[in-house]
Amino acid sequence: MIFRQLFDSTSGTYTYLIASRQGGEALIIDPVLEKVDRYLQLVRELDLKLVKAVDTHLHADHITGLGALRDRTHCITVMGEQTAADVVSMRVAEGDRVSIEGLNLDVLYTPGHTDDSYSFLTGGRVFTGDTLLIRGTGRTDFQNGDPRQQYDSIFNKLLKLPDDTLVYPAHDYKGDTVSTIGEERRFNPRLKVGSVDEYVDLMNNLNLPNPKMMDVAVPANIHVGLHQDEIAAKGWAVSAVEAMALSGRADVAIVDLREKAEREKHGAIPGALHAPYPELRENIGIGGMLHELALATGKRIVFYCAFGERSAMAVEAAQAAGLISACHIEGGIDAWKKANGPLVRHDTERQT
Repeated sequence: MIFRQLFDSTSGTYTYLIASRQGGEALIIDPVLEKVDRYLQLVRELDLKLVKAVDTHLHADHITGLGALRDRTHCITVMGEQTAADVVSMRVAEGDRVSIEGLNLDVLYTPGHTDDSYSFLTGGRVFTGDTLLIRGTGRTDFQNGDPRQQYDSIFNKLLKLPDDTLVYPAHDYKGDTVSTIGEERRFNPRLKVGSVDEYVDLMNNLNLPNPKMMDVAVPANIHVGLHQDEIAAKGWAVSAVEAMALSGRADVAIVDLREKAEREKHGAIPGALHAPYPELRENIGIGGMLHELALATGKRIVFYCAFGERSAMAVEAAQAAGLISACHIEGGIDAWKKANGPLVRHDTERQT
């Protein structure tokens, strides 16, 4: 496995680049905006293809690199389902997996530092965000933090992992780079409590100043998405209600860009073709499935995804590739569900 730990000294942030092999797909965890050029240089040097960018939570001490990485690589952006960030094109929950070629990250919901805090487990490593730090824990006094929830996340989830599990946090301010679950259990001073109430009292009396960039970083990290109204202004979007009228028409092909696991969990629009987003460039290019479908039949391609982020990028790429009637469903399957659109469950083929 290719594994790189990168550091931003200004914010004390660790960023992690992971891939199963040279020349393969890669993902990045907790990127910092100012370091995006360095990340992409490393991706090129290692002959990797960045396909997913993950934030463990909504950061308050730096501006995320998710938006810039999405714009420059067309990667899928990933956060937990509770997040307020609009950049997210795939939202995950406890028990889900974030997958790339040759690697799976198991998703653990570990709230407490914030209400959208997640940890990710793969190959004997756990990326804990700010939930569990090296000899510390993340503060719980803003962004809907909750010390009681954090106690549960740490003691009933993270500390249940094997002792030799490597702990890679999102931040460190002392120069430490890695720990283990066993080390933290034995030596982390904040875990030397006898009860949840004692932990709550400890965390409620830290009296820490706010992060220096909090007033800038939090609003910026909430609003970094691809603005779908700009796509709509170009005439490349339809609402969920308009998409319902198009569904089933002989001159329309609705295309689902989500991954198989998303379709199984959340359902799909009946009759939609499945063409996962990572294969988009191949599918819309000359000789590609969608290019040839549109050319041979004159069908209008209507893309959709989870929330409209991937499909907005897809329609831009399709328009540039000459599919001038292509559009997308604004707001994705989320908007479709809110409009009471019909769904088919591909795990059971059950209509809902």
